[in-house]
Amino acid sequence: MNQQSDVIQILNDYYAAFSSLNLQAFHPYFHEPSMLIGPHGIVDAPTHADVAAAFAPAIESLQTQGFGRSELSVRLSKMLSATAALVTGVAIRYKVDGQELERVGVTYVLHQTDAGWKIAVLVLHDADENSAA
Repeated sequence: MNQQSDVIQILNDYYAAFSSLNLQAFHPYFHEPSMLIGPHGIVDAPTHADVAAAFAPAIESLQTQGFGRSELSVRLSKMLSATAALVTGVAIRYKVDGQELERVGVTYVLHQTDAGWKIAVLVLHDADENSAA
């Protein structure tokens, strides 16, 4: 596999872990430190515990909405350097019954560490289907 394929595979693995809604399953995909940027502002997450705390309200909300799984539709994947990658796309969330729940625009900056590729920055944004990334 090449680096770009590795990055996409890591994100697909992250989405599978996220779909469990188990904070302990998906927070290891994040770099320490990491930054989360979304509609409610910026969260500086120096540790995995901070990532888990930042995601806890969203996980609770998804559970009450009947969340079943999430998948990433990649729009752009670009290697920025040997140790940095940019991926932007749409997180498509489904209910347990398979009905689409919502679409959220996502942009990731990943950093390659000794332990592999990790999410350093996550930006949540509009899932504008017409935007050119």
